Amino acid sequence: MPKHKDLKRKVRARMQKTGESYTAARLRLLDNKKRTDSPKAAPKVDLAALAGMSEAAVRAGTGKSWSAWTTVLDAIDAASKPHREIARYVREQHGTSSWWSQGVTVGYERIRGLREKGQLRGGGYEANKSKTFGVPLARLYAASAEARQRKRWLGGAKATVRSARPEKCLRLDWEDGTAVELVFSARAEARSHVAVQHKKLTTKADATRLKGYWAERLSALAALLK
Repeated sequence: MPKHKDLKRKVRARMQKTGESYTAARLRLLDNKKRTDSPKAAPKVDLAALAGMSEAAVRAGTGKSWSAWTTVLDAIDAASKPHREIARYVREQHGTSSWWSQGVTVGYERIRGLREKGQLRGGGYEANKSKTFGVPLARLYAASAEARQRKRWLGGAKATVRSARPEKCLRLDWEDGTAVELVFSARAEARSHVAVQHKKLTTKADATRLKGYWAERLSALAALLK
């Protein structure tokens, strides 16, 4: 019993310091104890599955595996730092792009139990979906920015434009008080891409439902653009 109570005390202390969940903090402490007490290797953890991104993708984008990134970020006690500070460190100290800095930071936070897939560091959720289209960027952006065209593929949802950067970004206020951001990019002379981020969601169920909704809506957009 004393040992059990001592472990609970250490877990709660770590939770307070790092913001990890009870389960994540307990697993980390037990993992550290195994490495200290026994020369045997700890059971292999599928870091890519926890991060929500494959080893091949993160290696291609950053030159490092999830194991390497976890070691690098653990060395600066990143689990106890704000999201923005971790992303800035990854970008400035390891030369990654802004997109990959965010990807590595989110993946690391998931590995360390600081957020679930689709969840923000602060506890809310968001739904993300993207698609590449066989049309020039200008045409894809127009179909999203022009109210009449947007209404044709959004499926009756009511949304108003809050801000726009032509052929780069479109921010929408949704009828239920949530927010949507569409980020556009050119992939080739006649190909373009949009990434949708539906923000300010309160539950994981909302995020799952809206991810499905956006998959349907982007397919409708593709049909409209043919």
